[in-house]
Amino acid sequence: MFLEPFFRGQRSGWIEVICGSMFSGKTEELLRRLKRAKFANQKVEIYKPRVDTRYDNVKVVSHDDNFILATPIDHSAKILKVGGDVTVVGIDEAQFFDQDLIQNVQKLALSGKRVIVAGLDMDFRGLPFGPIPGLLAVAEYITKVHAICSHCGNLATHSYRLSSEDSTVVLGEKDKYEPRCRSCYNMGNILDLK
Repeated sequence: MFLEPFFRGQRSGWIEVICGSMFSGKTEELLRRLKRAKFANQKVEIYKPRVDTRYDNVKVVSHDDNFILATPIDHSAKILKVGGDVTVVGIDEAQFFDQDLIQNVQKLALSGKRVIVAGLDMDFRGLPFGPIPGLLAVAEYITKVHAICSHCGNLATHSYRLSSEDSTVVLGEKDKYEPRCRSCYNMGNILDLK
């Protein structure tokens, strides 16, 4: 019977999503939660998309240079191979993963794991990004973090691309992106001419 494991005392898992624009502290918050879990002697496993090599190939690194070792993977199905003794699973830059991440994260939660996912909720065009909208729909806990607009100082909710590339995925940092509030984002390149 489907519910039988829960009646035998299996721990119930859940999904936490940390989202926001670039430079808002998503990875920093993910690292904080994972380090607290480790401090509490919980077994933790961390994954990152193999494509994200901006700071390091095998570390999840925040803009403040805090880091934790991670397993780079190219498809979200690989998170299902996590060890049975792992109680907390962290996933960074989730927007770069396939849509199967939504169902795979739910499988982990159903197996009793706490799953913490961090990623951009919108791409540079201001559109929902990758599997993040689906994860927001199924998560028990959602934290939206904000950067500060680089032009006016208000809360930034958008990642404004400074370069002319039109591909949805363009890896970069402050050389290619800046955080902007809704108004400054919508003013676009007019602000760049000042």
